[in-house]
Amino acid sequence: MFKAAIIACAALPCFVSTGLLAQSSYPVKPIRLVVGQATGGATDVISRLVSPKLSEQLGQQVIVENRTGAAGSIGAAFVAKSAPDGYNLLVASSSYAINPSLYTDMPFDPVRDLLPVTLIAEAPFLLVVHPSMPVRSVSDLVTLAKQKPGTLNFASGGNGSSGHLAGELFKFLAGVNIVHIPYKGAGPALVDVMAGQVHFTFGSVLSSMGHVKNGRLRGLGVTGGKRSPGAPDLPTIAEAGVKGYQTTSWYGLLAPANTPAQIVSLLSASMNKAVHSPDVKNKIITDGAEPDGGTPKQFQDLMAAEMRRAAEIVKRAGIKP
Repeated sequence: MFKAAIIACAALPCFVSTGLLAQSSYPVKPIRLVVGQATGGATDVISRLVSPKLSEQLGQQVIVENRTGAAGSIGAAFVAKSAPDGYNLLVASSSYAINPSLYTDMPFDPVRDLLPVTLIAEAPFLLVVHPSMPVRSVSDLVTLAKQKPGTLNFASGGNGSSGHLAGELFKFLAGVNIVHIPYKGAGPALVDVMAGQVHFTFGSVLSSMGHVKNGRLRGLGVTGGKRSPGAPDLPTIAEAGVKGYQTTSWYGLLAPANTPAQIVSLLSASMNKAVHSPDVKNKIITDGAEPDGGTPKQFQDLMAAEMRRAAEIVKRAGIKP
């Protein structure tokens, strides 16, 4: 292979040197972070939090662009079909691992068409209700739902979204009959819960904690395996009585397949530095999430495990696209 490369260089010196120069000088223009969820949702929040630091690391402007629809698949498909040059990247959430279990006609292959770059952060959901709801704990909500089966509803960022699966898992483990109301994004779902149009939601701690602190929502519990540093007074849902309940959302950076390894490595290292810079790290922790980072391989392994887990929940709940 090495000998063949030498021959190729001798035959086409200008093309090879141009390609190497293009990779070594990356980036030479602004980079776009595509978010498949609506403005105000957790994926949007985390993207806008890390983008200024990522811009500092790369020496180019990093722009966040929302391309919503199909539980994030529209934005993901756009990036999957982009040139593999590192200028169009995807910030995906847990929904990315759920969609393959829901859609058989996706416009891209989530395993083959996009490369994992690095995990950015993980965060639990907050089970939040409108303040007018006559419940002050998870057990109160379960009791009310059992007293009025089929009348309480919960909002999510879309059918098959990570918030939807969080609700279905709650429904199964708590033994309650609650109604799912899908929205075109977690942001609009949260807005309607605050307006009293929907009873409750499983909102990311990143996008909902501020509303709990200012009294627009009432927090009942967190969905992770331990209490959140952003809401230490709220119990986990398992701790509050729904045994075995645990789910979180993650946020990660992906690039189009065939993006050069040098670019993927640079993006991974730069995002790691951005996530663990003191001000960004402290903000993520204060908001109740956990900064991650790590290698492309570690992120790839996480996504594979999450896809298997999502498939089990989708099948058990009978979720249809």
